[in-house]
Amino acid sequence: MNDVDAVVVGAGPNGLAAAIRLAQEGIAVRLVEAEATVGGACRSAELTEPGVIHDLGSAIHPLGKQSPFFSTLDLPALEWVTPPAAAAHPLDRGDAAIAWNDLDRTVDGLGEDGRAYRRYYERWSRAYDRVLDVALHPLVRVPRHPLTAATFGAAAAIPAATTAKRLWSEEPARALFAGHAAHAILPLESPFTSSFGILLGGAVHAGGWPFPKGGAQSLADALASEFIRLGGDIVTETTITSVDELAGATAIVLTQPPETVASMCRDRIDDDYRRSLRAFRRGPAAWKVDWSLDEPIPWTNPDVASAGTVHVGGTLDEICAAERAVAGGRAADRPFVLLAQHSLFDRSRAPDGIHTAWAYCHVPNGHPVDQTAAIEAQIERFAPGFAEVIRQRAVSGPVDLERQNANLLGGDIGGGSYAGRQLFFRPRPQVNPFDTPLDGVFLGSASTTPGAGVHGMAGVGAAERALATVLR
Repeated sequence: MNDVDAVVVGAGPNGLAAAIRLAQEGIAVRLVEAEATVGGACRSAELTEPGVIHDLGSAIHPLGKQSPFFSTLDLPALEWVTPPAAAAHPLDRGDAAIAWNDLDRTVDGLGEDGRAYRRYYERWSRAYDRVLDVALHPLVRVPRHPLTAATFGAAAAIPAATTAKRLWSEEPARALFAGHAAHAILPLESPFTSSFGILLGGAVHAGGWPFPKGGAQSLADALASEFIRLGGDIVTETTITSVDELAGATAIVLTQPPETVASMCRDRIDDDYRRSLRAFRRGPAAWKVDWSLDEPIPWTNPDVASAGTVHVGGTLDEICAAERAVAGGRAADRPFVLLAQHSLFDRSRAPDGIHTAWAYCHVPNGHPVDQTAAIEAQIERFAPGFAEVIRQRAVSGPVDLERQNANLLGGDIGGGSYAGRQLFFRPRPQVNPFDTPLDGVFLGSASTTPGAGVHGMAGVGAAERALATVLR
């Protein structure tokens, strides 16, 4: 690595962001990826049938287009698709709560709870850039907007189940908020789960929940093209097992989980630091299913077909029970299912006459028991006849997810648990989350602040730290 100044290991969104940020400053950077294609958990492939595109990992990107970093880049080959409704939450008897991008339309659909919904979300959506500035930067930085930081912090600290019951009296609004908050992959009675409800719910009315046309791979490829335009070098199908292999580079950014970093650093780190990395708590896993379909999902409530994302889980209490089960080490009988229906809005995903659906539910880390039937039963509950429109399915359990992406240890899609102090201090309590005891080696993965999501901010933070120290 003597011919470059910096090496970034891992070409997921964080690695691509780190590499671009360094290259923007004229640094000679090499990006090294173990897989044959860039993207990490932001990749696409033909999983069910030829010509039918499915996303291997992330599928909808509420924080992608509005990322404080990605939004500054000129990516001419990237086209975002924004459905008219960000999320739909079907309920029994054909009811549904719809998070339309239009705040007024959402409020009108929530009846008696509409006014309280407006009061809650209007402030977050209007100040969404400020909310992201607070949520996507490490605590060591003084907030640029102290008032927003204080109000967001106070509201975010409340358990999501409490917020839902305090603010809304009817099931649609409560369930809608619960669906957003359940992205925390924690029991909704846990402190700070409202933060996920604020971030995702606020994004609805600040620009919607878009996704890249043609698949998540389109975003990764656009970022890779920008990096190459800046003079960067990408090496694929190359696995780095030790930082010793990178000798010669002044700065190294690692985008791997803490346990992998401990192995890569071997005897170059002390026992205390190694133990702290290995003590990092894994989060629950996902059980994922992709389908090719003869026609769109036949939702009982037709408005559900207007949303790119569908939260399939029933009432607030049902979602709470499902997430408690996972936290307790077992799969839920009626899981909370997160579903994306891309082909309704992006016909480049499949040939004429074929549609796609992408879904997963939460399961304990490494869970081995097939959850496909439980997932499909939940969808069938709100879309009778779903089984009849399935052409092919591709199932990915936790083992399969880790095989596709070595960072997803045990199928953990969140980069580690967000329970307790790991929501704030990732991967360990220290002054700067991106530093390691090794000079010139920095951490920038989803296990680092600010956590998972296709926004690249952990990678940017690691790159900024390298620029401020060893690459000055």
